[in-house]
Amino acid sequence: MAQHPPEQAAGPVRPAPAQYPPPPRAGRLRALTRPPHLRPGDRVAVVALSSPVDPDRLTAGCAVLRSWGLEVEVAPHVLDTHPALGHLAGRDADRAADLQAAWLDPTIAAVVCARGGYGVHRMVDLLDWDALRAAPPKVLVGYSDVTSLHEAFAQRLGLATLYGPMVSAQTFLTDGPTAEHLRRTLFQPAATTVLTSAGAGTLVPGRARGITAGGCASVLAAERGTPGARPSFAGAVLVLEDVNEQPYQLDRILTQLRRSGALDGVAGVALGSWSGCGRPERVREVMLDRLGPLGVPVLWELGFGHGPSSLTVPLGVPALLDADAGALTLEVPALAERRP
Repeated sequence: MAQHPPEQAAGPVRPAPAQYPPPPRAGRLRALTRPPHLRPGDRVAVVALSSPVDPDRLTAGCAVLRSWGLEVEVAPHVLDTHPALGHLAGRDADRAADLQAAWLDPTIAAVVCARGGYGVHRMVDLLDWDALRAAPPKVLVGYSDVTSLHEAFAQRLGLATLYGPMVSAQTFLTDGPTAEHLRRTLFQPAATTVLTSAGAGTLVPGRARGITAGGCASVLAAERGTPGARPSFAGAVLVLEDVNEQPYQLDRILTQLRRSGALDGVAGVALGSWSGCGRPERVREVMLDRLGPLGVPVLWELGFGHGPSSLTVPLGVPALLDADAGALTLEVPALAERRP
């Protein structure tokens, strides 16, 4: 797992039947159902699914969301710490209950994670997936350890999600472009269909179309062999990033993904930040060695994930990866139009 710094089932509510079909469990990826974009006045829930949350950062992050015109509901257990395991934001059942209650609440338009760290693996199988599937689509935002939840939502709900900054993340609080890109993605997704960064460059040349998928590389590797893990990322533009994994560890992670068949049929790869992973040239060497033989375009440093500035990357939408131009272009906006 990535060495991130530490950061009951809900009630019997059963909303209206699902507005999206069950996702495929095998074969090439296809586009997922996009939830509707947000408007000022919408209610969003903040949940902590991984490591403990700093109260001051939580307050500051919620203030940013409110400044966008959103009503913020902080889940009951967000500031909990597990009584025995201090690396967890409360008990597994409580973290799962917070997420489930927020997702089943018909007044909540989006669920935003407070932080990453570690813990989603422990609580994801405690969720009532039939109940979640019956709820109308809504927005999920998070990155890092939340990768496990992005994968579960894609596989079990067929729902597109946002790999983006979290409420108490330092980058969200201190880097204006990071917060602004998330805001525009949430409210004006048609304005954020071209993703690029100043450091973007070609690792393996070429262009490819596919469905965006992926996230934190070490979490994706840890997903292999678990219940509900997808057979492979065939047909995907795979987005990968990580933090505090040294080059030899990244080698192991990517080798595990290759040997497990996860990378079979991948259309292209977009790499994000590798903060704390050693010298960039060493990381590049590992990426080229492990991903180059796939024979697909690979884009270096698109600018998402754990870096000092971070783009919000939609997962589950069709996109064109242009490694030569240093850009990932979404073929549809990240979020759908709102119904009247």
